[in-house]
Amino acid sequence: MPTIDTKKPVLLTGGGGYIASWIAKQLLEDGRHVRATVRNPQDRKKNAHLMALAEGTPGNLELYAADLTVEGSFQTAMDGCELVLHTASPFFIDGIKDPQKQLVEPALQGTRNVLNSVNAVASVKRVVLTSSVAAIMGDAIEARQKADQTFTEQDWNTSSSLSNNPYPYSKVLAERAAWEMAQAQSRWDLVVINPAFVLGPSLSGRSDSTSDNFMRSMVGGQYRTGAPDLYFGIVDVRDVARAHILAGMTSEAKGRHILCADTLSFAQIADAVRSEFPSAPLPNRKAPKFLLYFIGPFFGLSWSYINNNIGHSYRLDNSYSKSNLGIRYRPVSETLCDHAREILNSSGA
Repeated sequence: MPTIDTKKPVLLTGGGGYIASWIAKQLLEDGRHVRATVRNPQDRKKNAHLMALAEGTPGNLELYAADLTVEGSFQTAMDGCELVLHTASPFFIDGIKDPQKQLVEPALQGTRNVLNSVNAVASVKRVVLTSSVAAIMGDAIEARQKADQTFTEQDWNTSSSLSNNPYPYSKVLAERAAWEMAQAQSRWDLVVINPAFVLGPSLSGRSDSTSDNFMRSMVGGQYRTGAPDLYFGIVDVRDVARAHILAGMTSEAKGRHILCADTLSFAQIADAVRSEFPSAPLPNRKAPKFLLYFIGPFFGLSWSYINNNIGHSYRLDNSYSKSNLGIRYRPVSETLCDHAREILNSSGA
């Protein structure tokens, strides 16, 4: 179990991302030296929020160019780092035309490229990988086979494929590849973070993330006539960021870690937001399942997804993240309302 030198720089891949931006902020506030990889360090507009995060903090930020698809592109930034936080990976579920090229190849090739660089850089002692509960569970109906309908870190998603839920499939392949590479050597160790659906305010100013699109649809009236009876494990982006740092700096940290504050239905999410924003056009009833078979495809929901997820609740066991990392979760109501407030303010509502 390695002890990470706090004076050494930390490599943060995908530095401009939703989760990574919060990791950078917290590391900088902790006084750490952060090397964040981005596509183009010279793009002032895209990187402005990262540079702003460093202002007034005791930490130090450097930007490095790197690309998930380019072998060896992370090596320069990694040299001299003992800790690598690998967050860079595609996360979108809409508009997928070629899941192999859009999801699987970047996730799998990117993970292998980063870990090949880790193998080549002697200073690295630990890698923290951002995976997902999507690598743990596929469809919600699978909870029927679990004790108390609860998934744990011992579970793996075996039902997703390139044609059925390709995003979860990409996360399974990427995490399995990471474990294989970690177990093939003994110099560095791997700790994995498996967040549920990550919500909460963004630092990047971008509005095209899956998390933002979900909340925008919720408060924008897209489900005004009725919400599907879906369930979501939810975790705050700020807690996810802190968990990455704890996973990197806690010498005893090991294995996989489900991050989830609570599992709520679509209706419960709407009720939590309504408590603070009563005038928002939020859904106040369930959409009948039979109706979703007709309109679901217009929202990107296949019939198999509807059958295997609508009306099926599940739980995610977060006890190991609490005991191994010491993480303490924000109330989901705080996460939802903070995110809704950001969306409503940005829309001028």
